[in-house]
Amino acid sequence: MIKRLLTSRELILAVAILALIALIALKFPAFIETSNLLDAFNDTSPLIILALGQMVVILTRCIDLSVAANLALTGMIVAMINTQFPAVPVPLLIIVAIIAGSLMGALNGLLTWKLDIPPIVVTLGTMTIFRGLVFVLSEGQWINAHEMSASFKAFPRNEFLNLPVLSWFAIIIALLVIVMVSRTSLGRAFYAVGGNPNAAVYAGIDVGRTQFLAFTISGALAGLTGYLWVSRYAVAYVDIAGGFELDVVAACVIGGISIAGGVGTVAGAFLGAIFLGVIKNALPVIGISPFAQLAISGAAIIIAVAFNASYRNTKGRLILKHDEAVNG
Repeated sequence: MIKRLLTSRELILAVAILALIALIALKFPAFIETSNLLDAFNDTSPLIILALGQMVVILTRCIDLSVAANLALTGMIVAMINTQFPAVPVPLLIIVAIIAGSLMGALNGLLTWKLDIPPIVVTLGTMTIFRGLVFVLSEGQWINAHEMSASFKAFPRNEFLNLPVLSWFAIIIALLVIVMVSRTSLGRAFYAVGGNPNAAVYAGIDVGRTQFLAFTISGALAGLTGYLWVSRYAVAYVDIAGGFELDVVAACVIGGISIAGGVGTVAGAFLGAIFLGVIKNALPVIGISPFAQLAISGAAIIIAVAFNASYRNTKGRLILKHDEAVNG
């Protein structure tokens, strides 16, 4: 039990995060002040939410490269609604964002499922389409803070128990995804499809439908993040969150989510996002140039992939063993 704990991917990553924070604090003690750490977590919350959605997709042996474009298009849609109809309540805008994101995710799922197109090709295509639609809808114009209503901008900044609503969204969604993947048949299907699609078919699982649902969930979370991002930063434009899909995939890989599918945990995706968040918040503080930051992030991804490869002989979570433990 102790040996298993000491070799846990999540524990190793958590220790790495603490060590990184400690090293930074040696040079800049203010970095570990509670307020600064909470701000860093809040900054990382959009990445956490998107990484959790991406994790679900990757578990099924797929990948969603359109999440940042989904975020941008959804954010532009709700920002435009807010500027034209400022009386529309924020909860309704959040519902609109989730529905819009879900539809974009469902489109990815349908193209993958019904036309049997590789997910990377599908999502590269929809990524371009969504970005183009942002430009068409906005005509290339920005929507700035003074055009948005006060309630629209204030919601993600409102605090509850000293944490902004944005941070609470990341925490609550993480808990919901934990319940989904560990306590529902759909969650077990994600692992089964990724672990062995042929065996999943014999077990009565519809592989295409399961992947479709994974894409839809990822899209819904991207749509929600679209509102949270635009309202928090109080700006919407064509290139918003440009390239962010790479950070999302990196967070999953660093967190131990296997690109081959079927292996990974919510804690891993969560910690992978935190690890990247600490790096992105810390490196500017210690004077590392943006170009060096990219190199460091890339090196972290390569190391994580190599680390994952060394763990392939341990199959991660096995559905039958999991079910035996639950039933036994």
